[in-house]
Amino acid sequence: MISPGGRRILVLVAVLLSTLTFPLTITGAALALPDIQADLSADLAATQWVVNAYNACFAGFLVLSGSLADVLGRRRVFATGIGLFCAGSLLCGVAEDIALLNALRAVAGIGAAAAVTGGSSLLAETFEGPARARAFGLLGTVLGAGTAFGPTVAGLLIDAFGWRAVFAAPAAVAGLVLALVPMLPHSRSAAVRRIDWPGAALFTTALLLLICTLVEGPGRGFGSPVILGAAVTAAALGVAFTIVERRRADPMFELGLLANGRFMSIAVAAGAIMLVLVPLLVYLPSYLITVVGLDAGRAGLWLLMLTVPTVLLPSAGAELARRLPTMPVVAGSVALSGAGALLLTTIGADSAPLRLLVPFLLIGAGAGLTNGLLDGLAISSVRPDQAGTASGMFNTVRITSETVGIAVVGAVLAALTGGALAGAAYTDALRTVCLLLAVLALTATVIVVVLSLRTRHPAGAGR
Repeated sequence: MISPGGRRILVLVAVLLSTLTFPLTITGAALALPDIQADLSADLAATQWVVNAYNACFAGFLVLSGSLADVLGRRRVFATGIGLFCAGSLLCGVAEDIALLNALRAVAGIGAAAAVTGGSSLLAETFEGPARARAFGLLGTVLGAGTAFGPTVAGLLIDAFGWRAVFAAPAAVAGLVLALVPMLPHSRSAAVRRIDWPGAALFTTALLLLICTLVEGPGRGFGSPVILGAAVTAAALGVAFTIVERRRADPMFELGLLANGRFMSIAVAAGAIMLVLVPLLVYLPSYLITVVGLDAGRAGLWLLMLTVPTVLLPSAGAELARRLPTMPVVAGSVALSGAGALLLTTIGADSAPLRLLVPFLLIGAGAGLTNGLLDGLAISSVRPDQAGTASGMFNTVRITSETVGIAVVGAVLAALTGGALAGAAYTDALRTVCLLLAVLALTATVIVVVLSLRTRHPAGAGR
């Protein structure tokens, strides 16, 4: 018989282990693309969907899986998500066809969405008060560790075992988590709710079409019939979704949360921070190698200045939130990210590590101080029976911001460099992108402050 304290530890270990796999599978796939393209004789467009299929499905199914967690049970959704992620990733490691690989990556993305929302709401249900803050602080530390060291680990795996290892290793970790599932407590919302299948279908399809439009638009042309059709269909489905949700007794998407100033301010902050950090993590390595002239190893070491704060600072952010009003900490973190991006507008081919130290540390600090903290604050800002739905909506904003940010930044860089990410044109384009990211982050800071001023605290919400 496992004691309540032992079950809490098992919940924490299971959620933290699963969280560690998600950054690794994203960065690992990105690093493996050249080998995948050569080994499977695929063209560039198809190969890029190895990353995009996972990210799109991860973002697209977060709200649905969060709603399912409230209705069917948080442990059940968490376990199903881990199982899908494990099976999809394991089969990716043996796929011999690019189309099959992309389909399996989509399955893994759906599983990751369910695991994230189920795990976050399970964590919130298991811990209370200061213990909850510490648990989500650890969650942020693990997420930061995966982000910081994922590229290094993935590179070592590829060098030692080939590209298939970057899918097999996360699958092995997910298998370990599955072994812990039977010992986790059952948890579901006390309120009786129904699954909103029409809302789920409309929302998920609209979001996937939007992401596909942004990803495929630069290559096909935003004026092409396919892209225009996808964009118009996404908009029409979005309108239909809003109409359906207003008429549902148990909507999947709690539109009322959009009026919760605290929840929305936290979601905007998370989206803005990821919108700055993740696209830079994707495109800075190529800039450091092709323009600054570093080899891959040295470029990875330079990027540690950007990523290490995401590992070291989550506990500090949780401590600040306990000692200070939380919203100034949140808004200040977004402002730090924007200030770092603004300083990066001075980047050049002759940039030295010390010149990049301050902007990299500012961006990394903005993400590190809020890793885990924002998850806990978002869930604490709603009623307990909305925990899964809130987790899904919150993570949808964050992951969609990452996915859209990568697509938009890539399109801007390609347009400004004529499709050649090299030379002085790349430097000018990167400066323009950094300025754009800075403006977006500083605008988001203002929005966070304004939204937090009209906060209404629901029962059971944190401060």
